Amino acid sequence: MRSTTATLPDNDSTTNPPSKHTTFVHRVADVIELVKPRLVVMILITTAAGFYLSAQTVKWLLCLHTLIGAGLTAAGVLGLNQYLERDADAQMERTQERPLPDGRMSPLMALFISAALTGSGMLYLTFLVNVLSGFVISLIVVSYLLLYTPLKRKTSLCTLIGAVPGALPPVVGWVAARGSLTGEAWVLFAILFLWQLPHSLAIAYIYREDYAKAGFRLLPVIHPDGASTCRQIVVNCVALLGIGLLPTLCNIAGSVYFFTALAAGVIFLAFGIYLLRTRTMKAARYVLYASLLYLPVVFVTMALDKV
Repeated sequence: MRSTTATLPDNDSTTNPPSKHTTFVHRVADVIELVKPRLVVMILITTAAGFYLSAQTVKWLLCLHTLIGAGLTAAGVLGLNQYLERDADAQMERTQERPLPDGRMSPLMALFISAALTGSGMLYLTFLVNVLSGFVISLIVVSYLLLYTPLKRKTSLCTLIGAVPGALPPVVGWVAARGSLTGEAWVLFAILFLWQLPHSLAIAYIYREDYAKAGFRLLPVIHPDGASTCRQIVVNCVALLGIGLLPTLCNIAGSVYFFTALAAGVIFLAFGIYLLRTRTMKAARYVLYASLLYLPVVFVTMALDKV
């Protein structure tokens, strides 16, 4: 006898392929994750500050062109860094879920997108802003990808070397507005250079076990007790406290900036000393949080209190 029972449809979601819309959204999300938008925003803040502080009369269209070129280049470089370090990222818990190590994006696709962003950003600055800004941004690309990235597996000095390209964005903004490189630009460079050292070392201290798995020769990996790392953080916080006051002394910013930078520097240093005395993960995270607050507070105040 023939059964009259209807065959129920299989509702198992694994048999239903994702829609084209869902797939597209996921791919866009992966591209966004590849280029690290939060870091790009931080870079653009310092670039914009450099532009605004340099310009006697702000040309807003030129500023927009500068930010577009710098943003494209920064996004591309960060993507290329993930392409170069995809094998190392696969070994670390904090980076295993990134698009490349997780297999959600092919290395060839990541390389194409990142190279296109980097190249277009450099050309954009060179031809729509000025040659000098294009040259400075090219120094960032070369030093970050060809020096800092490979040296992370060879020497703890990579942190010092990596601070150079990380400190150049305000210089890009400065030369974009003025068309020349002056001493004031190096003051901005010095502030960002010294800021990066405690910031990067705090991150390396927190994730030192992960970095060790990936074979990175960072200072907290070589000396896991943390003593040398904490000393370096304090030394650079002290230096930053002094250098951070130079914009007022060099007539870049006024007294409001001076006292803001002084307070921010003292707080940053206090957390560094706390880490030196305790060497705890909690203290290291405080240093990291303090660094993330210090940079925008100082650069935004500097721009608002421009002389």
